[in-house]
Amino acid sequence: MSDQGGHGATPELTVTIRDLSTKWQELEPISEYVAIDSDTVYIRVPDTAIFAMYKGENIFISAFPNASIDKIRLYVLGTCMGIILMQKHILPLHGSAISINGNAYAVVGHSGAGKTTTSSYLIEQGYQLLSDDLIAVTFDENNTPLIMPAYPQQKIWQQTIDMLGMDAAGLKPLFDRETKFAVPVPGSFCNKPLPLAGIFELVKTDNDAPSISPIQGLERFHTLLQHTFRGFLIKRLGLLDWHFGTLARFANHIEMNRLYRPQSGDSLNALGELLLQSINKESNKNENRAIV
Repeated sequence: MSDQGGHGATPELTVTIRDLSTKWQELEPISEYVAIDSDTVYIRVPDTAIFAMYKGENIFISAFPNASIDKIRLYVLGTCMGIILMQKHILPLHGSAISINGNAYAVVGHSGAGKTTTSSYLIEQGYQLLSDDLIAVTFDENNTPLIMPAYPQQKIWQQTIDMLGMDAAGLKPLFDRETKFAVPVPGSFCNKPLPLAGIFELVKTDNDAPSISPIQGLERFHTLLQHTFRGFLIKRLGLLDWHFGTLARFANHIEMNRLYRPQSGDSLNALGELLLQSINKESNKNENRAIV
């Protein structure tokens, strides 16, 4: 399995089958599942595969016998791509990104916070998906942060499908997650980079109603540190200076808000409306500044 690009061009990333079992035995892992050797990061997933990410240019896959191709694909598109982005000095954030009024907005949060649920609601309102689960942030020539498009698919729990009144017939469950599905969204996908205009952090709360508050000062950096995809590898890869410098380029120049989501009850509509109202309010503020 190898992507060789088109018309003789050198591909930016190749994915290749290679036996890594002997190499893994020679490594000194930093944990049961992770090892780093010079310019290569190794991930060992029991009963699935050993993955090796080299210099942001190559992903090598050493599959175990009877491994599920679906599970291998999940790791390639998730953890492996997150590491490749770090190696390329592209910031990976853990969350979903949505195109709204010509700008990109990131919805970040810890697992189970409701990132995909919120982005699914926004797609139902007519907005477009840029990325699900892994957000790639880069910069243009004017130092404007951009979110790069990923692929037109979401990973959605059955509960969210039911909440949104979607039809799960024909959807394919993700490997060993019978109630989470791969949901194609080709008609609701933005396939071009967009400027990052805001970040919303989802946090669960015991309150009865959703609420929103701005994230200010050094807390902005802390929030972005918390939601860097596989951020535990940053120090191990010698990328602390790059990571801090990257966050410093945009952390204080975009809107950042915290959305509090009640743990009980159906607050999705109200939560989505709070997010959209915040975006519209900021857009109106910027328009007034331009007029003045």
